[in-house]
Amino acid sequence: MTKADIINEIAEKTGVDKADVTASVEAFFSVVKTSMSNGNNIYIRGFGSFINKKRKKKIARNISRNTALVIDEHFVPSFKPAKIFVNKIKNSDKVKQLEEK
Repeated sequence: MTKADIINEIAEKTGVDKADVTASVEAFFSVVKTSMSNGNNIYIRGFGSFINKKRKKKIARNISRNTALVIDEHFVPSFKPAKIFVNKIKNSDKVKQLEEK
């Protein structure tokens, strides 16, 4: 599912104009990116959490040149789904059908 598919589905379910839905979805993504880049985590009850995870400093290897690179510690965005969300996916019949194929 793409962003355009999400916008179309929200517009159909709510009856709101696609332009307004697009603006809302874009605003949501903008707020998430801005907040996370400022070091804030976002918690949405019943859906999940957008959190910044800290990666430790490590040594990586370039096998073709046989050299070592130092990768400094850094933060990466991560999503942790809520238990309700995980249970809904686990109990979904369509997901089980896809798994069987």
